[in-house]
Amino acid sequence: MRKNRFNRLLAGTALAAAIATPTMSPAAPDRIESVRPPPPSVNGQVIRHRAPPTQTPPNIIPVRRETAPVAAPAPQSVPPAPVVQQRETAPVAPPREVATESRASASLDAPLAAGDSQISAKLRDSIAGKALTTQVDREPDRKAVESFYAARGYAPVWIRDGRLTVSAKAVIGRIKNAAADGLDPADYPVPDFASASGADALADGDIKLTYAMLTYARHLAIGRIAPTRVSAEVDYGNHTPDPDDVLRKVTNAREADIALDSYNPPHQGFRALKAKLAELRGNSANASADEGRIPDGPAIRPGTKDTRIPLLRERLKTGAPGDTKMVVRERGREVVKLVKADELVYDKALFNAVRNVQARADIKPTGIVDGRTVAAINGPKPSQLIERVQANMERWRWLPRDLGRAYVMVNVPDYTLKVVRENQLVWTTKIVVGKPQTPTPLLTAAMDNVIVNPSWYVPQSIIQNELLPLYASDPNIFDRMGLEVKKGPDGNINVVQPPGAANALGRIKFNFPNKFQVYLHDTPEKRLFVHDKRAFSHGCMRVENPTKFGEVMLSLAMSPGQAPSQQQLDRLFGQEEKIFKMTSRPMVHLTYQTAYVDDGGKLVLRDDLYGFDQRIKAILHSDERKIADVAPPQDPKRALATLKSNQEILRRVERREALNPFVFFERLFR
Repeated sequence: MRKNRFNRLLAGTALAAAIATPTMSPAAPDRIESVRPPPPSVNGQVIRHRAPPTQTPPNIIPVRRETAPVAAPAPQSVPPAPVVQQRETAPVAPPREVATESRASASLDAPLAAGDSQISAKLRDSIAGKALTTQVDREPDRKAVESFYAARGYAPVWIRDGRLTVSAKAVIGRIKNAAADGLDPADYPVPDFASASGADALADGDIKLTYAMLTYARHLAIGRIAPTRVSAEVDYGNHTPDPDDVLRKVTNAREADIALDSYNPPHQGFRALKAKLAELRGNSANASADEGRIPDGPAIRPGTKDTRIPLLRERLKTGAPGDTKMVVRERGREVVKLVKADELVYDKALFNAVRNVQARADIKPTGIVDGRTVAAINGPKPSQLIERVQANMERWRWLPRDLGRAYVMVNVPDYTLKVVRENQLVWTTKIVVGKPQTPTPLLTAAMDNVIVNPSWYVPQSIIQNELLPLYASDPNIFDRMGLEVKKGPDGNINVVQPPGAANALGRIKFNFPNKFQVYLHDTPEKRLFVHDKRAFSHGCMRVENPTKFGEVMLSLAMSPGQAPSQQQLDRLFGQEEKIFKMTSRPMVHLTYQTAYVDDGGKLVLRDDLYGFDQRIKAILHSDERKIADVAPPQDPKRALATLKSNQEILRRVERREALNPFVFFERLFR
């Protein structure tokens, strides 16, 4: 009897569940679709009479569908709750990027206000109706988004079964943590899906997240700032990722955050800076910004007292002041007395230490502790260090992803050159680089040949800015310098210095063809290498030990047994021009690294020689930031600058010739 009563109770429960199901409110389509998914489709066409897929895609959180109650009774006296209710109340583990905030995690897991089919319809209307133009303003991205959504039948990318996918949560978490990559999360606004009020808002949010992801991936790959906004003389080639490829790669990846991370530069120099950035932020958060820093105040002169003196001694490691012997006259005779040192007095030991700091910082070594000297002693603030690291991470993104099996890396502000093969340092040396007025350009090019006893073809900029003004007052300047002057077929003046000991290129030159016409070479001015800061050239780089450099490079780029040694190259000096062609062309990368991490893990800082760090900072703190990733249009006047300058040179020469037809330039027009 009891058993029959229990069976009737189960039957009644099943009947109630069956009756309740078709009477669910039509105003909650997301709940309906969570019970019965829509039929599958191909390119938007619904396929009828086909069983739903049996496998869950890898990037979707699996949720078991609600089933009819089991007819057989369970051994318990009370029937268990349906499985689907247990799954809905159990927390779903969020991806690691989102796990930091439980509230944000909960909002990402919450059901959305519209179902997939409704969102899909709105996406179709938005994209097909050309509303995408206002949502995605970059044309290559807009075309990629249009074709991507159309190919998937306008199904939402980041929403499935009325919830955000695992990939969506991973992308959102990664973007919100963009500061770890040296970027700013504010540049990639993430939609608030939890507060979206309906299908329109969710469709708009799906597109916005797609565009934010594309922009973020592009900035990871090539930086936030177009290089030519920082310097007109930059040429690292174009390695902008194809937005179609980005969409496929990230949306198909099992772990979207790892797919996004692959757009960061793979180079060890970049990875070390990224780790150092995290360390600096951690230190900045755990320590006072003014800890150990010398406070500002009036200038401190030798012999005066100041409360900052003990801190200055500590920073400059001069130790405690010593007692001083002083000769005084007492009762008509000289007496030596020991004078107790005052902790607050600016003494001689501290004076010498301050002068050393001033000399290293290019401050006149007066020993007076003024504002500039205090800034030099303190060094950059934590926030300034972070900005320096971020600026250098930005420039690493400009470089090609593949530096080459063998390559030369020039660091302009460090005044060094290193040769690397198979990621191992082979050789390094000092170099001289361009002055701030004539900076060394930043570029990547392949080294083509090495020339012993080269001729120097004087750049047009030097002819115009230096030789012509000298020629105006000294018509024999070219003869005395041993320069040959000719008129080229293009109408330009060509000035050539033949090979020799006085040649501006020295005795050996390293060619890597580039549009800026710079190269590495020897120099007769060996005295320049004794300086710590060596910005003396017109843009080319002078190598301290060029024949050793030649031996190293030719051994990397020529067949075994064919590359000459340093001694063999030395013996060729003074003979005819000799060209060594490279069969395997090493890459040359001219870089600007004002902050890098050395082999010991220490952050090394160099002067911002050309002001590129300051330029990047200025862009990111101005309205230009909004368009910073777009290269500025080329000025047509700039393209004509060389032609006009040459025409002016020729006019000046003609006027000079008319006044004195017997000077050096008279043979130009024969």
